[in-house]
Amino acid sequence: MSLVDEPLVLAIETATRAGSISIARGSAILGSLSGDPTASHSTDLLDHIRQLLNEARVALSEINFFAVAIGPGSFTGLRIGLATIKAFAVYLDRQCVAVSSLAAVAHGAGCSKQTVALLPAGRGEVYAQMFRVAQTGETEPLDDAAHLSLQALLERYGSLRSLRWAGDGAHLHEDQLRSWATNQGIDFVKSSNSDALPAKLESGWTLAQIDRHLAESVAALGLFDYRAGKALSASELHADYVRPSDAEINEKWRKQNLLPASH
Repeated sequence: MSLVDEPLVLAIETATRAGSISIARGSAILGSLSGDPTASHSTDLLDHIRQLLNEARVALSEINFFAVAIGPGSFTGLRIGLATIKAFAVYLDRQCVAVSSLAAVAHGAGCSKQTVALLPAGRGEVYAQMFRVAQTGETEPLDDAAHLSLQALLERYGSLRSLRWAGDGAHLHEDQLRSWATNQGIDFVKSSNSDALPAKLESGWTLAQIDRHLAESVAALGLFDYRAGKALSASELHADYVRPSDAEINEKWRKQNLLPASH
């Protein structure tokens, strides 16, 4: 298939604070843009999409399908990203592909036999999942996504002698990961370039650099699923928060303790 025959995809990732968007034709990235971590996605997402479409010289109507990170991650950010993609998909009568935020993190960290992707979940906790990333970029989950305390995270993965850590959550807890590795006699290496990390590690932990263009991985993983016939309609697209929202947690606690609702 020639490049001109490849599908055009607009990919959006709003699970992280900065977020990013990308336009690709097949596996070729036409352009990417990272957001501002200090601003709400609601204030600049549409402007960034318009800017990127102009830079890539692509009209929104030319997009063949949309790929979007569905979580876990920022609850508000995910809702904004999903609402935007759903609106585009309904207006243009296009299909969507749902991509795990954690899978995108693992994919962005490069080829690896065992990568644990981590995103911050607040209160010192993380969203975590382990993947195998093939040289082709196909990303296979090795366990289920979980919402974990740092101690539970280390209990889950701390006995593995060969491991790649990736994502904002890994960098947030770099000191604790390094300390655990040292106490277990495991080498810990921080890389400034994910491409320099070996796919096959005999031993040791490596920390991949943060990928500021996760939407490129969302586009790549979305293409795999699109070609596999796993695209969805806008109505079938839903967030995967992994854990309840703080409001839901508070409401459950209130009911268990028979307290009146706050106003």
